[in-house]
Amino acid sequence: MTLFRGGCLCGAVRYETTSDPLNQRVCHCKACQKVIGAAFNARVLMRIEHVVISGPISTFNSSEALERGFCSHCGSSIFSRRVSAGVIGLTAGSLDEPSLFKPDMHFWVSSKQPWLKITDSLPQYPEGPPSLGYEP
Repeated sequence: MTLFRGGCLCGAVRYETTSDPLNQRVCHCKACQKVIGAAFNARVLMRIEHVVISGPISTFNSSEALERGFCSHCGSSIFSRRVSAGVIGLTAGSLDEPSLFKPDMHFWVSSKQPWLKITDSLPQYPEGPPSLGYEP
């Protein structure tokens, strides 16, 4: 098992996982681009109960099903959470060791930035990824 630890820029928020990720994916949707402030959101998907978060978190519901969490002090994006599915996506940029992120696919590539060239051999999906039973 790889232990994923991370937190925000100012250090007020910290998290740690207690299991292996369900998946590690790159989302190119417009909402992720806005919330991350970059061309895509690289995230590690975990079961909610396997992640312990401490510190001042604020949340914003970017849709009816998706809640996004960020540090109340510095504004660093930390996670996206689907309570109804019991999953939380930790932002790869908030990991203490971002090199632990090993993506397995790209999705919402229909919304990717036109200047971004995906040159890896990972699967690409025009919209959402195929459901594996833990993502609505």
